[in-house]
Amino acid sequence: PGTTWTSYSRAEDAGYMSEHLTELHDFIVNNMNTTGLVVIVKGKVLFQYGDIEELSYLASCRKSILAMLYGNYVSTGKVKLGKTLNELNIEDNKGLLPLEKTATVRDLITARSGIYHPASNGGDDSANAPPRGSMEPGSYMLYNNWDFNAAGAVFEMLSGMNIYDAIEKDLAQPIGMEDFQRWTQRKSGNLERSRFPAYHIWLSTRDMARIGLLMLHEGNWNGTQVIPKSWAKEIVSVVTPLSEMNPSSRRSGYFGYGYMWWVWDGPNATGAFEGAYSARGAMGQYITVLPVLRMVIAHKTKRSYGRRTSWENYENVLSRLTQARIHVEN
Repeated sequence: PGTTWTSYSRAEDAGYMSEHLTELHDFIVNNMNTTGLVVIVKGKVLFQYGDIEELSYLASCRKSILAMLYGNYVSTGKVKLGKTLNELNIEDNKGLLPLEKTATVRDLITARSGIYHPASNGGDDSANAPPRGSMEPGSYMLYNNWDFNAAGAVFEMLSGMNIYDAIEKDLAQPIGMEDFQRWTQRKSGNLERSRFPAYHIWLSTRDMARIGLLMLHEGNWNGTQVIPKSWAKEIVSVVTPLSEMNPSSRRSGYFGYGYMWWVWDGPNATGAFEGAYSARGAMGQYITVLPVLRMVIAHKTKRSYGRRTSWENYENVLSRLTQARIHVEN
């Protein structure tokens, strides 16, 4: 897109059946708590629903955006992924164990640090964490907010940029986000538990779609390499396969894990979902990329009135979209 998105006049022009998209609209109205949805095919809007301009909380989709931000600074050498926390003088309330300090920056951004220090905010798998000091860094994946929040602090330390200033300079401006507001962005967390707050992010649904399109194009935006191509590909590659996800209940799902992106892996990573990946946030925030279909889906459920959209309901949206194709594209 340019300054605004362009829409297909007919779904059939994109290779999709209008009647199926009408059925999708009715399903959302009758069964879901969606507050914003944008579906992009080949860079144009195929389908939209709700208020796609409103800024609201992205929950854990913030982590996938941080992974993108790292790329330029890894490329210039400002961020060295092999640096250990000990070398960076990273410490936290009540201390880190000597073994924990051998974790690297790469371990943090792949959720494999082996550090199970309490995080400043909840919403992770820390209730299933092994005892502290029991896991060699790099050997065991656990979705743990301490890793992600510390990764934010490390980014700021090594890049010399506040995360929100980096989002504005390195992402929002180059890809022409329509609704980004620097002043709405703010960190939060219980700093008595951990000195590293969560770097929460507020975006509109249509700007979430720009994030997804940038990833679909492997970091390139209209001829400009906004983030390095090699990095855009690396962060959505499988680091932890489905068979090694923790806790073990995650091994019956769809996803392995990359660099703060959830990556389809195993028997479900076929057909339309071959090479697919998603940012995922609590209560129904999703940015999903289906490269086979050249499709991006941005979904928002505003955090208010107890509303939420489960992955199962969102999965139904994905299924309906893939079934709406007139033919399987090459």
